[in-house]
Amino acid sequence: MKTKLLSTLLTLALAFTATAADKDKHDHEHAAKAGPTGGKLITEVEPHVEFFVNKDKKVEIRFIDDDMKVVAPGAQVISVTLGDRSAPTKLSFTKDGDKLISDKAIPEGADLPTVVQIKAKAGEKAVTEKFNLNLNDCPTCKNKEYACTCAHGDEKEEKK
Repeated sequence: MKTKLLSTLLTLALAFTATAADKDKHDHEHAAKAGPTGGKLITEVEPHVEFFVNKDKKVEIRFIDDDMKVVAPGAQVISVTLGDRSAPTKLSFTKDGDKLISDKAIPEGADLPTVVQIKAKAGEKAVTEKFNLNLNDCPTCKNKEYACTCAHGDEKEEKK
């Protein structure tokens, strides 16, 4: 009986250790990174997508490989919806060299709810990324808040 209990406890301990190690590895792989232009990097698709708001307040989309190099747009279909939910702004994109650029500027505001939908090609299922487009400068890194790579917001959650 004692041996069976000890064996069960040892098995549970090993399973917990393996799960914790996998979680640490998983968190590390998805650490916040900004794209080469300083935009938000969306890594749920291949190639990855950089979402960047330029000085004209237009959205630029670049496709990034695993080496953080820009690759030419292919057959991807991107749609972005942002702003006030009762009257959202929908952006369309046209190819401009090695990037896609939105047809119009983003609406006024500094913290806009944003939904980016990415299809590898027309007719395929979209990958959806939701975030607040916070255009304020990050106090600790060189990026805007929407593309921040710091953990400066984590301390608020730890105090709860």
